Amino acid sequence: MRTIIVGTRQSALALTQTGQAVEQLKQIAAAHGIECQFEIKKIVTKGDRILDVTLSKVGGKGLFVKEIEQALLDGEIDMAVHSMKDMPFELPEGLVVGAVPQREDARDALITRGHRSLDELPQGALVGTSSLRRASQLQHARPDLKIESVRGNIDSRLRKLEEDNFDAILLAAAGLHRIGWQDRISAYLPPEVCLPAVGQGALCIECRGGDAFMLDLLGKFQHEPTALAVRAERAFLGRLNGGCQVPLGAYASVSESSSGGAEPLLTLTGMVGTPDGTTMLKESVSGSDPEALGLLVADKLIAQGADRILAEVRE
Repeated sequence: MRTIIVGTRQSALALTQTGQAVEQLKQIAAAHGIECQFEIKKIVTKGDRILDVTLSKVGGKGLFVKEIEQALLDGEIDMAVHSMKDMPFELPEGLVVGAVPQREDARDALITRGHRSLDELPQGALVGTSSLRRASQLQHARPDLKIESVRGNIDSRLRKLEEDNFDAILLAAAGLHRIGWQDRISAYLPPEVCLPAVGQGALCIECRGGDAFMLDLLGKFQHEPTALAVRAERAFLGRLNGGCQVPLGAYASVSESSSGGAEPLLTLTGMVGTPDGTTMLKESVSGSDPEALGLLVADKLIAQGADRILAEVRE
């Protein structure tokens, strides 16, 4: 029987979603007669250590995955469970995405005092978020709002809503769902108002490219519609050289081909905005090739000046 060591961040959410993934893999293994057992290894990442600086100022990519990926390369763990939105576009040589399980809710969630919606927030309300993407779109929708950075795990950010005089904070709905705190959500922000981060709501199960046992097991965990959507979003990300430190978002939906063909139809919407929300570029395109779709939407935004916006933000 093989013992599979699973690497994860040590936050409550990371441990919860890793535990859920492991339980599903146990069921898959049992159904296919694969003998294995799992052990979870907690790993601290740079993004976990630096909590007093906004993500856009910490810089670099892979803030929440590099140390875990190194453990994979060193053979200390056999697979890793990441939030897909934390994954840089390029993976280290020797590592691959072994599976993309079915996506949770990709939307952003608003948690407010008095359970208010975005439209019901008072003039000049103070909203907390560590994401330039969320801040840009929120300022575009409500220029009167005051945005301040708030970092930390879900629990600490929710606590700041009560203790630090925030009127609202923005979090990924998927994390709140996975941890069982749906009742804290005051309103879901539709993609038309706040386009999610690339891969938001999806998990990335990473392993070594040469580990045939893991690739076989994880292949049975793959959810193809989610994987297709994520491929389109990540192609968009790669073309724009995006990351946590830029106001960029993308979301792909998957449906059956309208022509009755075997290939599913994807619709990808991408956005790039200025941090203050005064300029907001968006494009939506449909197609069947996820990578080609991601590149096309990115190129349409570049033609409108997205590359200049992103260059200014990085500087």
